[in-house]
Amino acid sequence: MTIYNFNLGIGWANSGVEYAQSYRAKLLRELGQEAKFIFTDLILSENIEHLTANLGLKDEEVIWLYSYFTDVKISPTTYTLADLKASLGQEVVKEVRNGKAVYLYLAPKNSWVAAYLKNSQSDLVERAEFVSNNCLYRKDYYTYTRLFSEYYTPRDNRAYVYQRRFFNEDGSVAYEEIMDGDSPQMFRFPDKILYSKAEFIDYFVSKLAFKAGDILLLDRSKGLGQQVFRNKGEAKLGVMVHADHFSEHSVDDDYILWNDYYDYQFTNSEAVDFFVVATASQRDLLLKQFAKYEHKQPKVVVIPVGSVDKLRHPKVPRQPFALITASRLAPEKHVDWLVNACIRAHKEIPDLTLDIYGEGSGKEQLEKLIANNQAQKYIRLKGHQDLKEQYVNYAAYITASTTEGFGLSLLEAIASGLPLIGLDVRYGMQTFVDNGQNGYVCPWSDSMGAPRIVDNLAFAITELFKADLSKFREHSYHKAQPFMEANVRKAWAELIATEGGLGHA
Repeated sequence: MTIYNFNLGIGWANSGVEYAQSYRAKLLRELGQEAKFIFTDLILSENIEHLTANLGLKDEEVIWLYSYFTDVKISPTTYTLADLKASLGQEVVKEVRNGKAVYLYLAPKNSWVAAYLKNSQSDLVERAEFVSNNCLYRKDYYTYTRLFSEYYTPRDNRAYVYQRRFFNEDGSVAYEEIMDGDSPQMFRFPDKILYSKAEFIDYFVSKLAFKAGDILLLDRSKGLGQQVFRNKGEAKLGVMVHADHFSEHSVDDDYILWNDYYDYQFTNSEAVDFFVVATASQRDLLLKQFAKYEHKQPKVVVIPVGSVDKLRHPKVPRQPFALITASRLAPEKHVDWLVNACIRAHKEIPDLTLDIYGEGSGKEQLEKLIANNQAQKYIRLKGHQDLKEQYVNYAAYITASTTEGFGLSLLEAIASGLPLIGLDVRYGMQTFVDNGQNGYVCPWSDSMGAPRIVDNLAFAITELFKADLSKFREHSYHKAQPFMEANVRKAWAELIATEGGLGHA
């Protein structure tokens, strides 16, 4: 049997869904269970292998929609600048390096190739852009060979892509994608033509040829869910619920508005063998809502999306007034509230610091907010890092997220003995904090204005550092115990044994 895990895209700054898959991959390996992780987005900015490897997935575990119909394997980039030059078939008269870009100027006037390297010290080429008469006409994308090419035509003083060709290792064309502006893409194979990406995905899923005993786990479903439902065959289908599953303000006695991410799956729950949620409270609420609004009783299993391998204790004293937060720098995480709360609390606790880990679209705005308040010395943006061994250096963890499906960073924090400060939202703080015993849960509602929320967070910070932190830390370690790897691994083993049968395919 094989467990197939379905997702859309992946990047460097991932969400909790991707990290949940990373945890799951590790546990399934430990169970000796074969698993595949499927991605269906077109990724142009990076070799997908670099992104999946960064997440901890092995190359042989990854299936990418766009390379599936070729014989090119998921692999790190090994194609070199020398390989590119040898493929040009004409003389390079001038070579100019500028950071990660290398410009190869050719003999014909106004013709060159811009090669984009893995990094500025590398000779490994990830992408090359071909220009003739000052017009871009092709881009090539490489791993250990050319995987695909994009073809461009000038229109309205811009370059428009009109075709992609995906290649086999020997350079033959495996299939083509043809597009024209806003019209649906067309995918042309030697023996068939598919007239949309939806048809392309449907064909792809059908070719996976699921069999009895296989388990399909749907992590994300946009543009993918119907195809998986339609082609699941005798395999068992499980839906992973990663977020709050309904709209709080669109519920009455007769109607509930499901979260768009799960509406199709919930509406067609008779085709789903089981749902997986991360907490018992979400299971209980979901079952109650299914009974009331759908008149159904689906199977809902509780398996935390994350786990910890051990409880971590500091080898040196913690920084006494140091707060840490870690998240995507996205609007729903409200890191600006944390910055303002720390600026306010800093007036009472002069040694207070806040380190912010993560990347995202809100970074520039946060930099300005910190600078405008002259807080650079005690509030620092630290970028994306592996924090597993760093939490123990801090005194406490703080968050202002208003939506959580679980809260992986919260779990990692309490497993390092950190008290938590955050908002009273389902599944995150409510799961990991006993208010006043290992942190403070601040009131929150949609109608509450930002100034009041910031006041509450600032007050919680000052109260925390008046408390007996040694007792708070012990209680955090206690709260982390149910999420040890052994317990989560056992839950997966039981589900697999029930739904598919444990073992290799």
